[in-house]
Amino acid sequence: MTLRDRLSRIPEPELTGALDPIEPAIAASVDYLASDAALRSLEVDTYWPKWDSPWWHMVVLHELGLAHRIPARVVTRMVEGLDALPIHFFPLRLDELPPGTDPAVEISCHCALGCMYQVLTACGVDVARALPWVEAWFPRYQMADGGLNCDSDAYLVDECASSMVGTVAPLEAMLLGRVEDWSPARRAFVDRAAGFLVARELRLGSPSAHNAEERTSAIGWLKPCFPRLYLYDVIRGLAALVRWAEVTGGAFPETAVRVVVEHLATTFPDGVIRLQRRAYDGVGTRVKAPDGTWVRHPVASTFPLLDATSAIGRACPVTTAQWSRARRGLLALIDAGRVLPA
Repeated sequence: MTLRDRLSRIPEPELTGALDPIEPAIAASVDYLASDAALRSLEVDTYWPKWDSPWWHMVVLHELGLAHRIPARVVTRMVEGLDALPIHFFPLRLDELPPGTDPAVEISCHCALGCMYQVLTACGVDVARALPWVEAWFPRYQMADGGLNCDSDAYLVDECASSMVGTVAPLEAMLLGRVEDWSPARRAFVDRAAGFLVARELRLGSPSAHNAEERTSAIGWLKPCFPRLYLYDVIRGLAALVRWAEVTGGAFPETAVRVVVEHLATTFPDGVIRLQRRAYDGVGTRVKAPDGTWVRHPVASTFPLLDATSAIGRACPVTTAQWSRARRGLLALIDAGRVLPA
């Protein structure tokens, strides 16, 4: 069966009113973000602790398509907090840090910036004007294969130890806006990052020794999750690759998507994506100790909206809609001759 035939046989599910049952949890997150407590949290840190500081509430609302409900004052405070970080680059060695800087919490990373870039843009922030250092960040740390890695040690080894998780959010962020407004560096970044997804066929972990653990993580990428936050599954990767081709006029080989499409079509024949994992399970956090230092904690807190949207077995309207859009996009690309036969 051709790829086109495979895609065409998947029905389009009905999604009307899909978010109605979780409206109380949505409202709770909006209320929290409007509170003084959220602003106080951002004064302490823009990201930590997982999974229940304002960063996570904002990202989940954005993933639900509800960025317009994020209160304006918490958006402003997030921009101010990011700009107040002690450094606006990704240090590869500790001697690059100003004295007294805590590398665990006082710097950002590729995936965190890629996610928040998208949230702020959806909230109406001109990120290029408000945080002009962010866009230059991503090309600066792009590796030879087009990927990035939020592990600074990966840049110091004699191999290309790039990361899918570290790459997909920056690619999504850099695909925003009008192509005609992109700088040459931005265009080169998205083309190389798309090439990274193609080479990895959206599903393959790093072949490197340094990032060997990603080959274990990759087993889970075929299982859809939501919310993704900074994490990865193959629907997210497929959507990013299709979007790249749509906005740039690019093309890619069928081999880049065939296995993923076959897997999704077989696993979800009715076109409805039901969540198969929570990508954040088992991930700890950092919390601020009474003495003011940040310490690791094995258990991260959640919040009602995160719990309501991530239940395993739940039919997920967001990932279902993303899969539907990706299928339509793939069909259009096939018809345009831009999905190249093997």
